[in-house]
Amino acid sequence: MTAAPVEVEPGLYDIPAEQYHSDPIPGGSLSSTGARTLVKRCPAVFKWQLDNPQPHNKALELGTAAHKLVLDDGPELILVDAPRWDTDSLKAEVAAIRAAGDIPLKRHELDQVRAMAAALRANEEAAALLEPDSGLAEQSAFWEDNGIWRRCRFDWLRNDGQIVDYKTARSCRREDLEKAFYEHGYAQQQEWYLDGGLALDLIDPERPFQFVLQEKEPPYLVVVTTCDPMARSIGRHLNEVALNTYAICRERGEWPGYLPNPMTALPSWVERQYA
Repeated sequence: MTAAPVEVEPGLYDIPAEQYHSDPIPGGSLSSTGARTLVKRCPAVFKWQLDNPQPHNKALELGTAAHKLVLDDGPELILVDAPRWDTDSLKAEVAAIRAAGDIPLKRHELDQVRAMAAALRANEEAAALLEPDSGLAEQSAFWEDNGIWRRCRFDWLRNDGQIVDYKTARSCRREDLEKAFYEHGYAQQQEWYLDGGLALDLIDPERPFQFVLQEKEPPYLVVVTTCDPMARSIGRHLNEVALNTYAICRERGEWPGYLPNPMTALPSWVERQYA
């Protein structure tokens, strides 16, 4: 695999995360994250986020650090062994590490992600899915769909044609995962990635997409799961809505906000309490 050229052809590319997120497609492409923003928020928020990339986020940094140790791919983890980073010299050191594309971590944070990686490797099902040399990490896919370029970045693309996505979570309890899958649009992500894998003939449709989820607190419990048929159906529908919205907004050059809402009801569960 080679670095993506300026004029990108449909395919799988081994490129840095920064290049992927900056979107190398001339004229732009739509990612799974963008599609979720279009349907859960609105086009105006999507366009603002596109034009205003956000700086680092500590929670995301820790997730990326865990990815590095679990998938053995990504930025280097640099220990900044001081309990506080509020002096001018340490602020400059941390900024320089981030500017170089690496992740600065305090001692307890480095210990945390190392413990998470060890706990994951102790989970038989997760370890088998993410076994070293069984696939490729952090691969970027680009494909065209009815005149719209789409993209995704696979955490782990197995040699046997299976997609595995690793996520950290506050809780892997079933009820909490159901809420997280809804809030974060993981059903949309699953179907988006499957679309890319199928469009580029990268996956075996008989092998289910698998999420490997891990709690961020000890004992760093792990759950392997996939979306059920109803969730997948909803995810596909929402992706279609996002693609249609994206196409219309691009054609018109207009990115509207929320629809007018002259009256606001309370949540349905509140109404049921008073019915």
